[in-house]
Amino acid sequence: MSDSATLTIDELAREAGMTVRNVRAHQSRGLLPPAEIRVRTGYYSRDHVSRLRTIQELQAEGFNLKAIERLVEASNGSGDAPFEFRRALLTSFTEEEPELATTEELEQRLGGPFDPKTQKKAEKLGLIRHLGGDRYEIPSPTLMAAGEELVALGIPVTHALAVGEQINRHSRAISRAFVKLFVEDVLDSEAERTPEEWARLADALERLSPLATDAVRAGFQQTMSAAVEDQVGKMLGK
Repeated sequence: MSDSATLTIDELAREAGMTVRNVRAHQSRGLLPPAEIRVRTGYYSRDHVSRLRTIQELQAEGFNLKAIERLVEASNGSGDAPFEFRRALLTSFTEEEPELATTEELEQRLGGPFDPKTQKKAEKLGLIRHLGGDRYEIPSPTLMAAGEELVALGIPVTHALAVGEQINRHSRAISRAFVKLFVEDVLDSEAERTPEEWARLADALERLSPLATDAVRAGFQQTMSAAVEDQVGKMLGK
């Protein structure tokens, strides 16, 4: 008997912020581990609450129940290991806290009127996200700060956005290259998805993030140094 399983189904539903009917539906689909039966009453633990909240998060992100079922099936008895791996996957490369700004604040930071064309380009590049009305989210304050510095140097915001577009394009290619490395050389498609295997993948993913960042930074420093040296040489007539 587990001392941690102390919640009735009503208490579980209340903790997770859903109806008992939804809890039963998730359980019938195999999305929720079985309750611990004691004297003909099912009891649930905090792990069940965590699982239900994870399901809610997945649904909020656009996953339907069938897709969540496949994720559970992929666990192969590994409990919440696939969910933990997914969480590691989503958080490995997202270290920044987004900022909020109004149109006026964006115009002040970018040195001029924030016309529709500029807004559309900035949204396409993921530099801002319109939240409705006069509110915007800045997913990467670091990128925005870089844009501000470029504008402060006298560079038109349209030119800065053009550079941002190139950064975006080349970053996608670099990202795909690292993902390919992970999929082909780390992720064993034939390995049994045991808790140990999920843990190994999560650890590899955690190590990949700083490695990729350091490699990109070092490579950029080399190519930037060469580009500057070449340009200076042209200026000096060499």
